[in-house]
Amino acid sequence: MSNFWVRTLAGIVFLAIMVFALIWDRTLFACVFVTVLVQSLREFYDISLNKRFRVQRFLGLVAGGASFILVSAHCFYGWDLRLLTLALIPLLLIPASCLLLPSREHFGDLAYIYAGLLYIALPISLSPLLMMDGIVFDGWFMLSLFVMIWCSDVGAYCIGTAFGQRPGARKLAPDISPKKSWWGFWGGIVFCVVAATGLHFLTWLPFPLVHCIVLGVIVSVFGVCGDLFESLWKRHFGVKDSGACIPGHGGMLDRFDSSLVAIPMACVYLSLFNLI
Repeated sequence: MSNFWVRTLAGIVFLAIMVFALIWDRTLFACVFVTVLVQSLREFYDISLNKRFRVQRFLGLVAGGASFILVSAHCFYGWDLRLLTLALIPLLLIPASCLLLPSREHFGDLAYIYAGLLYIALPISLSPLLMMDGIVFDGWFMLSLFVMIWCSDVGAYCIGTAFGQRPGARKLAPDISPKKSWWGFWGGIVFCVVAATGLHFLTWLPFPLVHCIVLGVIVSVFGVCGDLFESLWKRHFGVKDSGACIPGHGGMLDRFDSSLVAIPMACVYLSLFNLI
């Protein structure tokens, strides 16, 4: 099977899993997104630490996964929020475990354990807070944010391919991602704003139209920031893809790099205006 068909089929399966996880069932959502969290965090640690600090990496994965599971249990099933303190146990065991390190070489690289938890585990662990409307599981808002990110990616690709690869076209960040152009950047914003407007009239985004338009700009711009940040991180460590768990698409982190920045920033904006 050609790479095109492998990539297309994997993309369809990935999209179907995401949509069903977001709107079908809270348990399915929790299972899918804890997998996303742990796999993305594992890829981040593989990029940053290779095979070093195995014990500390394992504790970081446990802390991240436990945080998401316990927040989900509180939001979806009413578990006592104080149980979230259990996730601190593996987190606090990380510095304790460092006392047993056979070597202190590159000791400062242990900071990547905490960087991964802040960059990946924190935003994903907070996502269950957006998935409930009272006692009803309601993932349409989160799905809308992902639809906007996907539309921004499509717009950036289509417009960037059509106009951004011409001789003389200005590149967005040539030292980080040589193929990205300003044409693609503006194309992504336009597609994202159009998507946000459509979602508003579909009542998936139940906010005033002006806020939906601003939201489209925020999601697109910070989605690009998230994408470029991950590209810069991989380039720093000489890595092309974060992994290979999705055939033809790279790793899990490659698929969620935009959302890790865009969705939290969108929620900050909506919170400032008391819309969520």
